[in-house]
Amino acid sequence: MMKRTIELFSIFLAAFLLLIVSAPLVDAAKDKEKEENKITLPKNVLSIVKTNTFPNAAEEATIVEPSEFTKKLLEDVNVPIENPEIIKLLNESQVKTTRLTLGFNAEIFLGRWPLYYESENTSVIWDYQLINENELNNQKGNEVAELHYLQHRDKEVQGALMNKIKDPNMVKTMILQKTKKKTQLPLAFTTRVGANTKLNNYYHVPAKQYGVLQAYVPAINEKGQIVYGDVYLHSKGSTVSLKIKNVTKHGIGAWIPIQDHVSFSFILK
Repeated sequence: MMKRTIELFSIFLAAFLLLIVSAPLVDAAKDKEKEENKITLPKNVLSIVKTNTFPNAAEEATIVEPSEFTKKLLEDVNVPIENPEIIKLLNESQVKTTRLTLGFNAEIFLGRWPLYYESENTSVIWDYQLINENELNNQKGNEVAELHYLQHRDKEVQGALMNKIKDPNMVKTMILQKTKKKTQLPLAFTTRVGANTKLNNYYHVPAKQYGVLQAYVPAINEKGQIVYGDVYLHSKGSTVSLKIKNVTKHGIGAWIPIQDHVSFSFILK
C-alpha cells in the first residue's frame, strides 16, 4: 500500500513539475507567434497621427462581453461564435425553466448568421491609394534643393470587402477585430487625410533635376473564410442549449486602410 502511494505521489509530482516547466515555454511560443504576425512598417511609411489636420476617430472593434447565461451556451456549442451581434442577442435573452418543464422539448430558430472569421493570409500593399504629389523643379538650379510633404487637398480613403456576401457589416466587424489583433496596426475601413497635413521629411533634389514626392495610404489585404450557420436555441426539460446546423464556409477578402499613416515614394527625373 505504501509503495502504491509513493508511486502515485511520484506521478503527481512529475506531472506538476512538467506543468511548471512547460507553462513558460507555451507563453514564449505564443509571444513569438504574436511577434511574427506583427507587421513591421518600412522606413518610407510614416505616421501622421500628430500632424493630420483631420482627426480620425479610431474604429474600435466591437467587443461584447457575454453574460453568464451566454457563457454557458457558448461553452457547450461545437462551433466557435465570435459575432458580437449574436452574443448581444443571447445576452438579451432569458430562458427560465422549472420542474414543470420536464418533458418539454422545443427548438427556436434564431436565424442564419456569420459565426466567425478564419484568417488565412494577411499582407500589405503600401501604395494602396495615391493621395498627394509634391513636385520641385530644380532643373535650372545650381545647388541641392529640398522637397517635403504637404497635403494639397482633403482625401478620404475607403476600404472594402472584395466580394459580395450576406451580412457585410457583421463580416467587416469580425474581419477588422481579428486583423487588428493580428497586425497590431491602427486599421479602419475609412480613413481621411486633411488638407495642409505636413511632415518635416525633406528629400534632396540635386541641381539640374526634377523631384516628385508621391504619398499613398497603405492598406492591409486580408483573405480568409467566413463561417455561416443556422442558430437554434434548444430547450429540453430544464436544459437549455445552443445548436448550430448547416455550417458553410465562404471565401472572403478585404482591403483595410492603415489609419493615419502615409507611404512615400521619391522620384528624380
